[in-house]
Amino acid sequence: MEPLKIAVLASHGGSNMQAIIDRIASGSLAARIVLVISNNSDSGALERARRAGLPWLHLSNTQHPNPGELDRAITRALVDSGADLVVLAGYMKKLGPATLAAFRGRILNIATALLPRHGGSGMFGIHPHEAVLAAGDAESGATVHLVTADYDRGPILRQERVPVLPGDTPETLQQRVLAVEHTIYAEVIAEIAAGRIPLPIAEAAKRADAP
Repeated sequence: MEPLKIAVLASHGGSNMQAIIDRIASGSLAARIVLVISNNSDSGALERARRAGLPWLHLSNTQHPNPGELDRAITRALVDSGADLVVLAGYMKKLGPATLAAFRGRILNIATALLPRHGGSGMFGIHPHEAVLAAGDAESGATVHLVTADYDRGPILRQERVPVLPGDTPETLQQRVLAVEHTIYAEVIAEIAAGRIPLPIAEAAKRADAP
């Protein structure tokens, strides 16, 4: 089988992307990253891409102030890269309709929460972990899901639970959830690369609002 061709969109550090790079390098993930896009020209993700010799682009509203133009520019770049799968790795912008249509059933995200709990707009970075502790939840975790037009509501492909420990702060909980993210995201992508999760992924799969 040909390696799965992955495009990554990231805004900040890119640690989830690095976990994928490392998994590919180890030979345990039959894939290659064909493009890295960031809306942040100073992002750690772009630095990681440069160090790994990966093709990269900075695409943001700096070059494309019109949201529709930016959406089309991202779509063109992804199509031209030949990507089979688009992976969001801490990408802080909502994808536009052109990108969603061109890669319907082929865009993944990982949320730092047990969706549908503590998901949605604004729930990124430290915020989901603050919400978990404020709610008194006994557990948190990470969710790999298909990206659709409804923010954080796409079908769930995998969840991993992380217990909340006595004395946890948002920062300590964040670090334990991040370690889980690095594992399960690459594992789901490996399932896709092996053909065990076929592309495009059906949106009729288990949804985040399912009981």
